[in-house]
Amino acid sequence: MPFKNKHIKKYWIQMLGLFASVRGYTLLTIIIAQYLSARYIFAPQHKWNDIIFDQKLFMLVLATSFAIAGGYLINNFYDAEKDQINRPQKYLLENRVSAPFQLLCYGVLNFCALLLSVIVSHRTLPFFGVYIFGLWLYSHLLKKKFWASNVFAVLLAVTPFFVITLYFKNFSSIVFYHGAFLFLVVLTRDLIKDLENFRGDWVREYKTIAVVFGETTTKKVITFLVLLTFIPIQLLLTQKEILGTMWYYFLVAFPFLLLIVLILWKSPGQKTYLWLHNLLKFLIVTGILSIVLIRFPL
Repeated sequence: MPFKNKHIKKYWIQMLGLFASVRGYTLLTIIIAQYLSARYIFAPQHKWNDIIFDQKLFMLVLATSFAIAGGYLINNFYDAEKDQINRPQKYLLENRVSAPFQLLCYGVLNFCALLLSVIVSHRTLPFFGVYIFGLWLYSHLLKKKFWASNVFAVLLAVTPFFVITLYFKNFSSIVFYHGAFLFLVVLTRDLIKDLENFRGDWVREYKTIAVVFGETTTKKVITFLVLLTFIPIQLLLTQKEILGTMWYYFLVAFPFLLLIVLILWKSPGQKTYLWLHNLLKFLIVTGILSIVLIRFPL
């Protein structure tokens, strides 16, 4: 009996490690974001029943989730040595899942993503094929060798929303304003993450902006990106009738970002970078949940 209990405990720890490896919490957030943006941004003329029971949309969201989960797995596989330095506790949990099993899951997830995409339409298969290849290329090569790989990583991060844009064929200006804001905020977060992970990146010779150009230059780039967010925010603030109560989110977002820049320059250090990274995550998640506010007019 004790042996059986020990075996069950080991199994659940491995499942927890796998969940952490594929960023299960992040996948759930992306799924919620895709459905909320589909209902209130990309297809506001549709009712919830139309969105939820749209089988093709469901398969696209699921295919995207499978592809992203596979991307996280292959990223963990290549980053294992770096994570031992930067995130030892995270590494210990995710290392409960053996490398061969991670690669097996990676293959199964990508196969499922491609299968679902071809069921939706044969035209979506090349799109997902390129997306999956891009995730592998970033993890295997670009993030280690190319200092501008952050831009490529952020493009991969916003692709799930581009899929929904293509599905509903909504190319209105407000969609691109939202996309530009998200792109700049995620890129800012990615650069702060590079500052946070500097030690492991330097030891493993990753060619990040922080490693290649230094901490001060990276902070200047982050400051420039935050100032750039003023453009899409200002454009979004002119769309009161469309944004509804979500308008207040963008009203607060720019001062919030300026506060992050102020803290970035005044309080350098790994703990500060981690804190700022989490603050930007909070801003992104709050933005996702704020999409619901579009339904409430000002």
